[in-house]
Amino acid sequence: MATLLIKSDVSLDRVIKLKLGTNRLGRAPENDFQIEHPTISATHCEVELAGDQLIVRDCGSTNGTFIDGQPVQEAPLYAGQYLRLGEVELLAETAEAAVAIPRFTVERPAPPVMLDDGSLLCPRHPQTRTTHRCTRCREVLCDRCVRRLRRHGGKTLKLCPTCSYQCEPVIAERPRKKSLLDLLHQKIKLPLSRAGRQKRSLAYSSN
Repeated sequence: MATLLIKSDVSLDRVIKLKLGTNRLGRAPENDFQIEHPTISATHCEVELAGDQLIVRDCGSTNGTFIDGQPVQEAPLYAGQYLRLGEVELLAETAEAAVAIPRFTVERPAPPVMLDDGSLLCPRHPQTRTTHRCTRCREVLCDRCVRRLRRHGGKTLKLCPTCSYQCEPVIAERPRKKSLLDLLHQKIKLPLSRAGRQKRSLAYSSN
């Protein structure tokens, strides 16, 4: 966490824990951090915390804002440097911002149901057949599940709602229908096979 440590006797070892964004320091109570000292202006300066960087801006103070003894209007403040407001000195202990990222879990749907024709039903929409599969987590999806990202001047990306990786289309393996030639071949083959069995039977009997 980004902190400033007041080293002057006005408030011995007082720690200022900066928040992300702009932090106003001054003598007036409406500031983010009030420092009561006669050499500090009502709103003396701003300390902006952006990422891991501190930027100090003087707000037209009477007695000036200094970093390591040098007067500044706007300048970066690094860990280990001293910030002086009037006669009050503060040590920049660290410039790191504490960011809490909440943990969350993604609920995965139940396994898909396979139909007799080889196609799969979407786990999220059980009445709809699947049309896509994620290239990373391999989850099967219907057209309603796929997230679409339209790129300017390019093709539309189809993304997985679970892991955001690209999806590829899937084609169900349907059983091949018999052609007319297959049916004719089957009808011709059956009488021939019967005649062959009868011929073999007569030959066996004669022996």
